[in-house]
Amino acid sequence: MTRIRIGLIGLALLTGLSAPTATASAAAPPSPTTEEQRLDQAVPQEILRRSGFADDAPEFGQALHHARSYAQARRIVVREGSALWRRAVERAQGRGPAGGDLSRDDDRPLYWARLGMTREVRTWEPGFGLTDRQRDALLDRLERTSRGQSDIRYPGQGHLRRVLLTGFDPFTLDRDIRISNPSGATALALDGTVIETARGPARVEAAVFPVRWQDFAEGTVERTLRPYLPEVDLFTTVSQGRVGRFDVERTNGAWRGGFADNDNVGRTGTIPVTDPASQPQWTGTTLPYTAVVAARTGRFPVYDHTEVTEIPAGGTAPVVRPDGPTPGSTARAGAGGDYLSNEIAYRATLLRDRLGLHDTLPGGHVHTPVLQFGAGNTTEVTDPEFVRNRLDIIAQVRSIVAVSVGAAERRPG
Repeated sequence: MTRIRIGLIGLALLTGLSAPTATASAAAPPSPTTEEQRLDQAVPQEILRRSGFADDAPEFGQALHHARSYAQARRIVVREGSALWRRAVERAQGRGPAGGDLSRDDDRPLYWARLGMTREVRTWEPGFGLTDRQRDALLDRLERTSRGQSDIRYPGQGHLRRVLLTGFDPFTLDRDIRISNPSGATALALDGTVIETARGPARVEAAVFPVRWQDFAEGTVERTLRPYLPEVDLFTTVSQGRVGRFDVERTNGAWRGGFADNDNVGRTGTIPVTDPASQPQWTGTTLPYTAVVAARTGRFPVYDHTEVTEIPAGGTAPVVRPDGPTPGSTARAGAGGDYLSNEIAYRATLLRDRLGLHDTLPGGHVHTPVLQFGAGNTTEVTDPEFVRNRLDIIAQVRSIVAVSVGAAERRPG
């Protein structure tokens, strides 16, 4: 998800975790979002049908229909959101029924099933009345549980190192509704797995984030990562980037470039964070990029990517810097661009630094290759080359994580 001119691919805590106080009257249910409205197209329905996820949203809607209180509805949302994430992980990792002929490594069934469930909550009209605040709280819980954000659990004391990995939903769906995101597929494939590294086994926990500016402004990244960064040995945010290559992004910029998100909303300006007075223009990776680039991790080349766009100190016009930012400059694009992949990298590494972990915690962003369909496939939802490309990307991310853990032992802080 890098800035568009490179290629179109690539700490405010939320409230509402407890039952909000009801007001005297319930508000009318809102309409489905732009993102949810795509669900009725033929491709999403085919993906759900061919993966066994077609009934998830309707059955969830029936369960909501029988709820007789907000508290009961909240329990249903938490239970079913968590179950959707676990089912998607199990399918991706070869456990349980495949549910259809769509390959198990596919991230799209989770994406479209989740949207069906959020649409059920958004348009639900219970007999007991539901306030806007209550509905928002239910949607928040559904997003968190169905994305694995509330399912991050490491074993107790032991020899396993701890890795935290994040991925993204599919995006640019109005250009091609069939799109899959290999970073989301990687999160499903690696969640809860143990990877062998040069320094011993490492347990990976993963979560997926939305491609929506507003969720990031509301602190979804910080809320999810804050409890775990002090405890893990390495973290990496992952997203889809450039064609035919991996990039370890060296520097992240504090700028939103305005490209439309999955709700067709654009945002331009400085990335909004808490305590903006102390906000830096740039943050940097602490991943062992030299070792990763030198290692044989898979069939795609891996680059230490350093280029940024800045307004130099005292200047007014943006300048591209191949070797990174110059002192006192203002960010206009990080190495990973100016979209949400740059933003998650910036937020995660800024959080690392604000927690005092810069010198002790390896962490940063990895861009995967663009996931491409086979030559000539402009209509089918899958093909053998598409599956091979996704499996190869997943395997190479696993290898990059293993090399990173092996080369970057966390030091006591």
